[in-house]
Amino acid sequence: MAEVKVFPLCCVVQNYAWGKAGLDSEVARLVLGGDPQAHIEHSKPYAELWMGAHPKGDALIKDNRISQRTLGQWIADFPGCLGSKVKDTFHGQLPFLFKVLSVNTALSIQAHPNRELAARLHAQFPEHYPDNNHKPEMAIALTQFEGLCGFRPMEEILGFLKNVPEFRALVGNEASEELQSADGNPHRTSLALKKCFTRMMNCEKKLFVDQLNMLVKRISEEEAAGKDTSGSNGELLLRLHSQYPGDIGCFSIYFLNRIVLQPGEAMFLGANEPHAYLSGDCVECMACSDNTVRAGLTPKYIDVDTLCEMLNYCPAPVSAKIFPCVRDNADPCVYLYDPPVPDFTVMRIQVPSSTQQYTVSALDSAGILLVIDGEAVATSAAALSDITLKRGSVLFISANESVSLQLTSSTGMTMFRACCLL
Repeated sequence: MAEVKVFPLCCVVQNYAWGKAGLDSEVARLVLGGDPQAHIEHSKPYAELWMGAHPKGDALIKDNRISQRTLGQWIADFPGCLGSKVKDTFHGQLPFLFKVLSVNTALSIQAHPNRELAARLHAQFPEHYPDNNHKPEMAIALTQFEGLCGFRPMEEILGFLKNVPEFRALVGNEASEELQSADGNPHRTSLALKKCFTRMMNCEKKLFVDQLNMLVKRISEEEAAGKDTSGSNGELLLRLHSQYPGDIGCFSIYFLNRIVLQPGEAMFLGANEPHAYLSGDCVECMACSDNTVRAGLTPKYIDVDTLCEMLNYCPAPVSAKIFPCVRDNADPCVYLYDPPVPDFTVMRIQVPSSTQQYTVSALDSAGILLVIDGEAVATSAAALSDITLKRGSVLFISANESVSLQLTSSTGMTMFRACCLL
């Protein structure tokens, strides 16, 4: 019998507390779409769907002709399915982890280490940094998606230091004045910004709790009186404080850009980029790692010193943080999100309603295909039998295999495909 190289996956759900509950969650809705028998608990959070071979969430293979139970076991037994370049470059491992996230409350103020720092942290603190890999990641919005990303332009930070006395109290006059006098010099700006952020993150607990309480009281009173609180970023401050009362991370909104992505827009988070996801649903792809350095808005392990030391202190506007997608020259249905790292590329495949047949092209890389919308029957010489695809279906496609889709819905199809284009 020919080797099966295209097969459906049953993927792992992570029920982290910050996820959206029940069918409010896109993760839960996709799970139910892929398996109408799935039991969704309406009060339980459905935060992440992991599509890949990471040991903490290895996908199950939904094909009874395959004796390997998980995708990780399959790749270990048939590393050629990755494609020769990917197999050699990444030592027989699938280099990416593909996810869907449904965010109800903020995820931690965090950054991901580069490879060198990841190796050092893993050697020193393996219980907190579980592997030695870097973790660049990209989020592509499915619904309106809100996050914090990178340091704001200087004039915005200086504006908050002037308009929010409680924030300035944590940073201190000396560091604030240094930032003001950096006067556009990139090196001096970066050093002064690091000093300001580090001062704030390390200020003593009583000081920041008192200042935070004063700030919350002041903004609440101003809102009640119908005043504009945008000069203090009031709406977001109150929301984060209601989710994480008394948390230093609430003040990070005065340093970091608030970014709102519309569906299809993306942000790429390279090493040392400070960020936090705040709300919404997205597709996410990352290097296959679970290394995160956190410093606020979280009940998890916090490592303020490492975070303050590692960050990229380069101010930039929100517009610089939106990662562009490019229409593929060879296939007008494909939009490429191709970040400056070798580990992964994501394709958004938008098949119009006027199309009855579509071919998912062969690539010299293993890929994972997620159906967001639409229905089709998939055929491939490497699948041996037809596979019904619908919203929530996840398909593993080995390198150098194409898949023909016969569309059975009149609405067209929307799919995302993660792969590695070396």
